[in-house]
Amino acid sequence: MAAPANSPIALDISGFNRGSSDTNSLLGAMLRAHEHVSDLIFSPGRLPQVEAMGQLLTVQAPGMAPFTADDTRRIAADLIGNNKQAITTLREQGSCDVSYALPGVARFRVNVFIQRGSCAVVMRVIPTTVPTLSSLGLPAHLASVAELREGIVLVTGSRGSGKSSTLAALLDCINQRRTCHIITIEDPIEFLHMHKRATVHQRELHSDTPDFIQAMRAALRQAPNVIFVSELGTPEVMEMALEAAETGHLVLSSLNAGDAASTVARIASAFPAAEQRAIRTRLIKAFRCIISQRLLPHRNGSGRVAVLEILKSHPRALHCLECDDRAAVVDLIRESAAEGMQLFEEEIQKLVQAGVVDPEVAAVYANNG
Repeated sequence: MAAPANSPIALDISGFNRGSSDTNSLLGAMLRAHEHVSDLIFSPGRLPQVEAMGQLLTVQAPGMAPFTADDTRRIAADLIGNNKQAITTLREQGSCDVSYALPGVARFRVNVFIQRGSCAVVMRVIPTTVPTLSSLGLPAHLASVAELREGIVLVTGSRGSGKSSTLAALLDCINQRRTCHIITIEDPIEFLHMHKRATVHQRELHSDTPDFIQAMRAALRQAPNVIFVSELGTPEVMEMALEAAETGHLVLSSLNAGDAASTVARIASAFPAAEQRAIRTRLIKAFRCIISQRLLPHRNGSGRVAVLEILKSHPRALHCLECDDRAAVVDLIRESAAEGMQLFEEEIQKLVQAGVVDPEVAAVYANNG
């Protein structure tokens, strides 16, 4: 169902009375409002909203008035449940992350936060099945990540660029191909990975472990072959990830960074100036693949298409990154297509030539991401 940006969607949720017993029925109805819902938003003073294909759409129902502060607080309470740590975090820090499942329909990554003294909620929709590289339209050669035995693989991009889905597909490749031990540390758990050839243990912050650092330290004593950390959000987590990679583990994680060349600088800049050169050198030696990702609107309005920039470990790459020479990194990627490397600009141009993306849209994403 297509709709202009910010236009209301008529939604039949008759009988919804904003009590806890109807929160699930509201979520289910909102998911049905559009075939490409990625986020659900609840804010005091507004009707519920969904984000679909990058557009924020207002949901309407017969007789439904904008939410009050009590309405959003009640929805937040239903989603948090009896997670005492999340309640404490919300009270002390003003926001918290939890996971939530709508049985048989969807899972959500939920962020509850305080604004103007009241609760607001944003829910990211997570598919109930683990995606594959092919289902995401990603290059099949990325499955070679499963052959790595140590080092760091990073998936970078902005919020909503599909990093979590790509990492889930990479983990599934390892799960299907290797007899190994995988430990994930997530905030919160998104995709549920069943044991296949690998044994998979998934740990969620607050419910299974108090923080990333303690979980990482414990992981190094739990005999993993592969460690997945949902995000390298702090220098301490970055340091622990480097240590794990340097001691023979394969580490997968995500980072908010614009492209492959800027990822190393982004990590180094998180540390004090006196430590940055040493961190840069360690990371350059440890990384095996940096996958940067953007999602572009499809020309026919049917959804979004993933575009990847891929930088792999290479003797020239080590030198270029050590010198912080972005132009040289770009040249290396351009000249290494046969080795599975690729540039944003060239991949976007291919989509334009194939009629998948409008040239005007391509120009915006190629330059600004």
